[in-house]
Amino acid sequence: MNPTETKRFNKLYQHHLRMLKLQGKAQKTIDAYARAVRRISAYFDCCPDQLTLEQREHYFSALVASHSWSTVKVDRNGLI
Repeated sequence: MNPTETKRFNKLYQHHLRMLKLQGKAQKTIDAYARAVRRISAYFDCCPDQLTLEQREHYFSALVASHSWSTVKVDRNGLI
């Protein structure tokens, strides 16, 4: 990501973490959901809010092939 995109990602990421805390999520859940956001951002090298449905489907297809089903479910829930 370029510096502008990285700054935008960091702002959105911190907001996401705050919202999870306000929802009363456990710290382990927050950590897992945060990891999901970082993982998809690294995969596409962009903010996840800019991804199309097709890109997300491609990502999860690849994730199913490389990770456990429980990881896929946690990542899906972390990105909702």
